[in-house]
Amino acid sequence: MEEHDLPRPKGDAASRLAREDLSPYSRDELDERVALLEAEIARVKAHRDKASAHRAAADALFGKSAR
Repeated sequence: MEEHDLPRPKGDAASRLAREDLSPYSRDELDERVALLEAEIARVKAHRDKASAHRAAADALFGKSAR
């Protein structure tokens, strides 16, 4: 079985980040963290959009499948 076929572990990175105590961080560190998270959000959205376009192309080529 390949790695991408395995179930995702519970408590993914986003969930762990959401539980992290932010009080030790300075304002500059928080600004940097926000910038990194915004870049990650943009990356995830781009991948989602690419996957949606790929699915739409497959549906158009092979006919819409039941989900």
